[in-house]
Amino acid sequence: MADAPKLESALSTQAATLIASAAPTDDEGFHAPTIWEFFPDAVLFEGTWFAITRINLIQMLATVVLVLVFWLGTRRMSIVPGRFQSVVEFGLDFVRVNIAHDILGRKVGDRFLPILTTLFFMILFMNLPGIIPFLNIPGTAVIAVPLLLALVSYVTFIYAGLRKSPKNFFKNSLFPAGVPWPIYIIVTPIELISTFIIRPVTLTLRLLMNMMVGHLLLVLFFAATHFFLFTAGGWWSLLAAGSLAFGFVFTLFEILVAVLQAYVFALLTAVYIQLAVAEEH
Repeated sequence: MADAPKLESALSTQAATLIASAAPTDDEGFHAPTIWEFFPDAVLFEGTWFAITRINLIQMLATVVLVLVFWLGTRRMSIVPGRFQSVVEFGLDFVRVNIAHDILGRKVGDRFLPILTTLFFMILFMNLPGIIPFLNIPGTAVIAVPLLLALVSYVTFIYAGLRKSPKNFFKNSLFPAGVPWPIYIIVTPIELISTFIIRPVTLTLRLLMNMMVGHLLLVLFFAATHFFLFTAGGWWSLLAAGSLAFGFVFTLFEILVAVLQAYVFALLTAVYIQLAVAEEH
């Protein structure tokens, strides 16, 4: 039993030696993705106020593709739609029926349908480059786009509330009816934070963090596949099949996340508008 610690130490040393010998000793080692993935160097106008990074180019490309898709899908509308027109109409109907009308009703829903449709499809088209080869990063993985869209949602529901009840919107939001006056000391700060601070913050962070994490996972799996297959070699190459399989599964999962995040963002915006135009306001 006295030799047990020595044996354990010898085995640990041997295991460490085997791992070290299997791993490369130069700069060709495995490099895990980092947060700096989202702060790339400028590719155009470097060092100026108009510096453009790879992510900015992806955002521009997503915007151009979005405009092009809807222009091609709606420029020659026919009573019997073709396949492309049917796809575009399906997307528009999805937002109109399942978000605008379901949450806001037909009258109010039609009034805010343009903004809800814009939010949904802009987020969707910004998210999808994260799973497209050679692009590999969503346009919503940097805070500028999610923050801008959250501010649009924020301004929209405040506008809706003020238009519905210019005098009572803020009063009813901060001082809910039916609450005893002494309790307002607690309720009012909570309502202020939850309604006018937490909403835009959560909209921004939910979209941003989901797309950042998705990108990092995909890069991790495919970088590991490349490392096991082309750098580590030997028996380590067998692990490439597993990391590649995980990468493929998470790619499919990221497609679902891209659609789901667009839906949740537009849906929450509709819910906030509905709360703002409720009868008590």
